[in-house]
Amino acid sequence: MKKFSKSKFVSFIFAGVLSFGAVNNTFAASKLFEDKNNDTGYTRSAEAGMAEEEFRKGVLSYNRGMFNDAIMQFERALSYLPDENLIIDWLGKAYYRAGMEGSAIKQWQFAKDAGYGGLVLDNRIEIIRERRVTGVDESFDRYTEAGVFSGISSENKYLFTQPISVLPNSDGTIWVICYGSNELIQFNVNGMIVQRVTGPLSGFDRPVDIIRLQDGDLLVVESAGDRLAVLSSKGSFKKYIGKKGRGVGELVGPQYACQDENGNIYVSDFGNRRISVFDKDGNGTFTFGKKTDGFDGLKGPTGIAVAGDSVYVCDSVTGAVYEFDLSGNYKDILVKEKTFEFPESMKYYDGYLIVSDRKHVSTVELGSGIVFENAYMGNSPSRITCAIPDKNGNLIVSDILTNDVYIMAKMSELLGGLFVQVERVYAENFPNVTLEVRVQNRKRQPVVGLRAENFYLTEQKRPCSNFKLKGSASENDTEDIVLIIDRSMYMQGFEEPLNSAVQEIAKNMQGVGKITVISAGEIPVVEYKGSPDGLLKFSYKALKSKLTDRPCFDLAVRLATNELINAEPKRGILYLTQGRLDDSTFERYGISDLSNYMNNNGVSFSVIQLGQGAVEEELRYIAKNVNGKTYYVYRPQGLSCVISDMLNVPNGLYTITYTSVLPTDLGRAYLPVEIETYLLNRSGRDETGYFSPLQ
Repeated sequence: MKKFSKSKFVSFIFAGVLSFGAVNNTFAASKLFEDKNNDTGYTRSAEAGMAEEEFRKGVLSYNRGMFNDAIMQFERALSYLPDENLIIDWLGKAYYRAGMEGSAIKQWQFAKDAGYGGLVLDNRIEIIRERRVTGVDESFDRYTEAGVFSGISSENKYLFTQPISVLPNSDGTIWVICYGSNELIQFNVNGMIVQRVTGPLSGFDRPVDIIRLQDGDLLVVESAGDRLAVLSSKGSFKKYIGKKGRGVGELVGPQYACQDENGNIYVSDFGNRRISVFDKDGNGTFTFGKKTDGFDGLKGPTGIAVAGDSVYVCDSVTGAVYEFDLSGNYKDILVKEKTFEFPESMKYYDGYLIVSDRKHVSTVELGSGIVFENAYMGNSPSRITCAIPDKNGNLIVSDILTNDVYIMAKMSELLGGLFVQVERVYAENFPNVTLEVRVQNRKRQPVVGLRAENFYLTEQKRPCSNFKLKGSASENDTEDIVLIIDRSMYMQGFEEPLNSAVQEIAKNMQGVGKITVISAGEIPVVEYKGSPDGLLKFSYKALKSKLTDRPCFDLAVRLATNELINAEPKRGILYLTQGRLDDSTFERYGISDLSNYMNNNGVSFSVIQLGQGAVEEELRYIAKNVNGKTYYVYRPQGLSCVISDMLNVPNGLYTITYTSVLPTDLGRAYLPVEIETYLLNRSGRDETGYFSPLQ
């Protein structure tokens, strides 16, 4: 894989919107800290030596994931040298990883006011403050072009023609359906073509749409072929669904597709002016959309999406969006007629419908039907056929007229850049050094799919030797999880659903990864730690923790997160509960502190509800803000997808190795390292340091 040269990468950084100043954290030999003496200048003292020793211990504890120990050691170092900005910076880092973002910002502000940190620290403070104010982004804003994957090369040769639909993958790559060149193309985040898929021996016949099915397979709608092609997740052809005709299970000019939670596939059957429905095995079941009482019938169905128990259909003739139930019965009109000029694809995302309409991309709020414009292509020739968010917070847009796939980002993202953090340094095999680097956008969304050419690593501002990107956590297929079991008095009578849920989760892990069980009783108790197979016959009767009227949910979450800090890069918590909370739930740690602690250490949080009724709002809030979901134990499709959902949570952690050439002073020297990350028109930077082993 081609790497950036130093000059090329630096030119990118200066060409981008955001550039970063350097943090002056380079120190010579063992004299890391010195005291200021008014008569003799900078002098070495016993206090500086003690501060240096505590600081070294703190850095080592931080890199081992022992953040509470690191906080105490940095505070002891500051007791000797209260104004040393390097120690203050590291204390802020430890507070941040411990989930105490307010305390972290306070420490960083002290260092900033003293002239330390430059734009790197300014950017870090700004982004974290903004996250604490705005939280999760609830709606779509205006988007602008951040990059483009063009179908025409610089030599005016066609690379692909008429991109019409896009599908993002969890690893940051995207699939693009090309109507003109009859192919499916996979791109990485930098716009490089990973593979081309032309279908079976006979090839695709004017493909229009692509969706991902519940089992991970891909479904391609072939408009001229009057059929649906099922492919593996890697693009290998498996079978056809449907054929040309007017009957049930038959199609004429199909356009777009979607799937409901029960596995049923809905296809806009344009030529038949209806919606055709297939079961998960590909058998035709029924059609709907014809004229009924109170509904004039579909005239030109195009985009289609399922949300909850409703099916939404765009009509390219009437310019409206209609709502049906899952059985095809007409319910209401969501967006009035003539709102859209010629709507094509429509995708459901997080409570909104994303509609592509000529030169516009709009979102429709479910329930109210309010339409927001998110992107407009202006007066340039354009025909937007599909728009959908990717895993990095961008909006991926296909333009069939210009032969372009646009990567669009919010203006705030372009101006603010990326949030880059070196989470851990492994130097046990010095001079071979390993870094774990987490990359996020301003809204805390992980940035996945980065390649070696997206990173530039230096030590003391000089390029590192033997730089390698060893791996990305998003590509891992192993996850460690912690089950937290609610032991409140509300859990009386829920023993059987608890047994069923734990056993099903353990079974679905298929012996891969480690599982820990923690009881959230009056004090949290670790009940089990080991292979998932050890819980295949789980019984609530084996729990040591008794039911209590003062359960320690907050302490249990802290303990569970502690258990996962040094676990697999993909890690998550599942809270098994009847869904109710009491006054003592957040007695010691608040919702924000718990959410921050999990988020800042890459831990997801989901809820499995054992009882009927609504899950408490606080639990839904945490799950939504920590990359999780809420599941009901007896839902029709069961809990089989819980582990796969957790594995598919985007993870922006990268492992980087290099060989250091810095002198170590027998392990007493603080060794600085800097990393820059660049993606399209955004960049970010972090600076840190470490100690080699003592000799």
